[in-house]
Amino acid sequence: MKRRTIGEAAKHLALIILSFFTLFPLYFLIITSFKDYDQFIHHFWTPTLPLRLENYSDAWLEVRAYIGNSLFYAIVVVFFVLLLSSITAYVFSRYKFPGKELLFYLIIGILMIPPVLMLIPQFLVVRAFGLLNTRAGLVLPMIAGGQVFSIFILRTFFASLPEELFEAARIDGANHFQLYYIIAVPLSVPILIAIALLNFVGTWNEIIWPLIVLSDSDLSPVTTGLLRFQGQFSITSYGPMFAGYVLASIPLVIVFLFCMKYYIQGITSGALKM
Repeated sequence: MKRRTIGEAAKHLALIILSFFTLFPLYFLIITSFKDYDQFIHHFWTPTLPLRLENYSDAWLEVRAYIGNSLFYAIVVVFFVLLLSSITAYVFSRYKFPGKELLFYLIIGILMIPPVLMLIPQFLVVRAFGLLNTRAGLVLPMIAGGQVFSIFILRTFFASLPEELFEAARIDGANHFQLYYIIAVPLSVPILIAIALLNFVGTWNEIIWPLIVLSDSDLSPVTTGLLRFQGQFSITSYGPMFAGYVLASIPLVIVFLFCMKYYIQGITSGALKM
């Protein structure tokens, strides 16, 4: 019993230490966002008064356009990834046609290619189509890349749906597209939300590809926009810069708060089906 108590105490201590190292950067981010330069220098680790709320107004004026761009890019990518990958996965799972397995494994094989190795081919393709420094040039490769993992997950899920549901709908006169959006899609809402959340976060946090394909600051997402913002404020005051980081993270926090329940359900159902 004593050994068990010591073991439990050690586990709790380890969790407390890990939680501290996980949450401390967030604590430092928030307290610094309310400081001016003197407060930052003389009270580096502790909160200070008065709170410099003007840091947030200054940061908002600078980052609101970038946040709007990132929201647009993320929504577009999520919509088309869900649409195209769900249709593709449905076809792979519910229909038979020559070369189906070979084509599916060729698509899945892309998962073994590190994303960094795709940057140069993507850049050459985007340049060949004249899409450099355009919104389309940014989102189209993200849509294409986001489909691979989504197809893999959704195909397994769709294949596990009872054939009796589809057969009953065919008897009632449902066509192929109705089978997809009346039966397959409603039954897969949790896993679709999980995939949407993964792609939303991935698009929001993407930084290398926007730096490569975009040169116009008006088109920049929040990741590259914050780099410009950092260069503007880091020398004179860290408060507005950290306030910009906080503002940039708020949309992700909101999305997680509303979608976490469905995300867990989707991941769990996907794991059980596989």
